[in-house]
Amino acid sequence: MSEAPASSGPTSSVVHKAVDEFQQSIDKLKKEVGKVIVGNDEVVTGAITCLLAGGHALLEGVPGLGKTMFVRTLARALRLDFSRVQFTPDLMPADILGTTVLEEGEDGEQRISFRKGPIFGNIILADEINRATPKTQSALLQAMQEQVVTVANKTHVLEPPFLVLATQNPLEMEGTYPLPEAQLDRFLFKLHVPFPNREELHSILERTTGAGDIDVSPVLDGPRLLQMMKLVRDVPVARHVQDYAIRLLRSTHPDTPEAHELTKRYVRFGGSPRGAQSLLLAAKIEALYDGRFAASIDDIRKVAHPALRHRVLLNFEGEAEGVRSDQVIDAILESLPESKA
Repeated sequence: MSEAPASSGPTSSVVHKAVDEFQQSIDKLKKEVGKVIVGNDEVVTGAITCLLAGGHALLEGVPGLGKTMFVRTLARALRLDFSRVQFTPDLMPADILGTTVLEEGEDGEQRISFRKGPIFGNIILADEINRATPKTQSALLQAMQEQVVTVANKTHVLEPPFLVLATQNPLEMEGTYPLPEAQLDRFLFKLHVPFPNREELHSILERTTGAGDIDVSPVLDGPRLLQMMKLVRDVPVARHVQDYAIRLLRSTHPDTPEAHELTKRYVRFGGSPRGAQSLLLAAKIEALYDGRFAASIDDIRKVAHPALRHRVLLNFEGEAEGVRSDQVIDAILESLPESKA
């Protein structure tokens, strides 16, 4: 395991206290979410990572796995505004962003005002995002990347923290519009929501078919989250750790010297520089989860799959043979040396 050297910034006691408080806050949050959500630890942790990094997550799983309940529970535990948008083929951009209307005031005068759409929340659930047309999907691009919305040549700022959790069904392809590469790249993570095992199904049925609702108490709020997000940015990354992330990213491109054999054979295009940013930010958060104030190569490895699986685009041969992006990433991680020779 390769560790980065300790930071020489704030005093050691201040850093230790901040990291301890960070860990305690995350533990409380996971415990509260766990009152409602059974299992899916990787999904819960991944969504929290995206929130702390200021990014967004794409959740892929069949219907009925509790994705909507999870997002709603997370918002309640964080005391944040929650909005849900059900994407359908007839959904229009104005249905997401909002629209200008002509209203009559108390004085009888008519004036144009802006009515905010559901995007003006803190945690947004974009349900079955691949059912909407590309025009409507693209309405999310500016909001996700710049955290602003432009309507009628006027820009409206989205208040932080801001997280989009989009879902898509991997099985049903009829009547859907695959997300374009530019929009996929806007997601920090792509998370697979697995089908629950036998014991998890027992717990789900016991919690959902009994009397009464489970009470979820807020354990964090917006200002505290913003403090934690700032701490994430302060976590140092040693040069050799950053170089490992760069070499990992370049190994996903078939036309680079670092390309793995599986990459050359099955990959059409690899991760963008935004993929490297996702690796480093998520690695910093992994270090904080573990009580460390320095990101390591092991942290990069832990986040490689969710950060890169939607950025490794397979060619025709890869798709025809049923190769998964995760298999390519596995092969790269197994062969990539920690240091450049």
